[in-house]
Amino acid sequence: MTAKQAGFWRRHRVLKWALLVLLLGVGALGIAISVALEKAEPLLRAALIAGLEQRFHTHVELDSFHISLADGFWAEGKGLRIWPPRQSPSATPLGAPLTAASAPLVRLAEFRFHAPLRLKFGRPIRISVVELTGLIVDVPPRTRLAHSAPAPAPAPGAEPRAKPLLQFQVESIRCRNAHLTLQTDKPGKIPLEFAIDRIDLASPDGNGSMRFNARLTNPRPAGVILAEGSIGPWVVDDPGQTPLNGAYRFEHADLSVFKGIAGILQSTGNYAGVLRDLTVDGETVTPDFRLTSFGTAVPLRTAFHAQVDGTNGDTFLQPVRATLGQSHLIAEGKIVRVLPQTAANGFLTPGGHQIALNVTVDNGRIEDFLRLTSRSGTPLLTGALHLKTTLDLPPGTAKVEARLQLKGTFTLDDAQFTNPRIQNQVRQLSLRALGRPQDARQEAAADVRSAMQSDFTMAGAIITLPNLEYTVPGAEIDLKGIYGVQDGGLDFTGAAKMQATVSQIVGGWMGKLLKPADRLFSKDGAGTEIPVHVSGTRKDPSFGVDLGKLGHSVPVLPGEPQ
Repeated sequence: MTAKQAGFWRRHRVLKWALLVLLLGVGALGIAISVALEKAEPLLRAALIAGLEQRFHTHVELDSFHISLADGFWAEGKGLRIWPPRQSPSATPLGAPLTAASAPLVRLAEFRFHAPLRLKFGRPIRISVVELTGLIVDVPPRTRLAHSAPAPAPAPGAEPRAKPLLQFQVESIRCRNAHLTLQTDKPGKIPLEFAIDRIDLASPDGNGSMRFNARLTNPRPAGVILAEGSIGPWVVDDPGQTPLNGAYRFEHADLSVFKGIAGILQSTGNYAGVLRDLTVDGETVTPDFRLTSFGTAVPLRTAFHAQVDGTNGDTFLQPVRATLGQSHLIAEGKIVRVLPQTAANGFLTPGGHQIALNVTVDNGRIEDFLRLTSRSGTPLLTGALHLKTTLDLPPGTAKVEARLQLKGTFTLDDAQFTNPRIQNQVRQLSLRALGRPQDARQEAAADVRSAMQSDFTMAGAIITLPNLEYTVPGAEIDLKGIYGVQDGGLDFTGAAKMQATVSQIVGGWMGKLLKPADRLFSKDGAGTEIPVHVSGTRKDPSFGVDLGKLGHSVPVLPGEPQ
């Protein structure tokens, strides 16, 4: 130090000591802040736990909690666990292993938040955003909540829990990579699980509900759900009763995860109610709906009103109005999830979705439905369809047509076969049945429309028609038999009743020779009745007359009463 500098500090000794005291004060303040932070962390951790316990009325644990005053007030916690109400570890004997009944309702890997350094005792700490990472929510079924052990009662004479010294007021929550599991108390039902990519929650309003915006991945069919609305107030004793309402958009749902069908579905709609009982109104569009066994796509649109149990995914359709191609249909019923089960014969029944519906086609076209079962895209026939049926589709690994079970009735009007050879045979049948064999020989004869009606059942990809009536002008054919959906096989027997006599059907000089036989073939008011059969396949059918059965009654199907 130069003489000049030394002289300066001798002349300003007060300033020297002031600077020294200031430096010591700054050091002491740093030590004090460090000590204060070390002391404050347990205090704030306790306040945070107390606030959560007061909110959820249950036990809360937090593994670690740290704070920092670098550029404001920063806090970070890890290992947060919140138990369902009346299921805290205090209800479990010391040393006993944790069971499903005592598992946490909420597990959080990490959270962090920031607040300005304007803390005032008596006022809550305002937090603009709380960031959550690794959130896992496992909502137990209602029965587990109802039968869980009660929370320990306060000791006699114990004072009520004091109001926390510090309180937090959260304005919004930002959550990433969460997982939600909704357990069910229904036997044989699979828990419903969602992978939530993100969810943003706003501060609760005066009623305790929170606005939210979420993006989640639907497990089956795989697709992205974008949802917004409000949830709450949270019902602690039974989360399934928590109110929920809003709107959703379901994008790029790949239906190929369901055995036997394919297509990309889009859906939009609104929902309202409580988590366990939601009313959902929406629409779906699947422009390329198809059966994977055949591959021909037909556009499918639906508008639906449904009751949904959000805790297990069970859906009750009330009703669905659908358009397949140009056909309109209405369906009512249920779609529920079931667990794999072992049947009485020892075989394992696969789990999945059980579909049970009542279906009515009030304004349909048969070609829309037959196109789904056509590999070429060309249906067997066209016509106006009216149908009523029950539909049962159990879960399984087999193709849809092998698992699908139907039972109902149908009528088909104004029908035409798309195969020219078959349609020409129908035309000739009609003209000969009217006693116009000369017109049947003309290639440019008038077009002929036909009609069908029958009861039907379908099981194991086989359609059984026990009382099929096929009519064309001048003729009625009554058949019984089966049709194979997968191979197109035909096996029908029955009787053909025609207006004209045998001689009129044949015509010409041959008809004159057969005139004595008219009485042999005439029966029950019909000019001619002969036993017939239809065999072969959909692509190559074979029609024939059972000459050996003339004079006998119409044969019956195996197993039917004579």
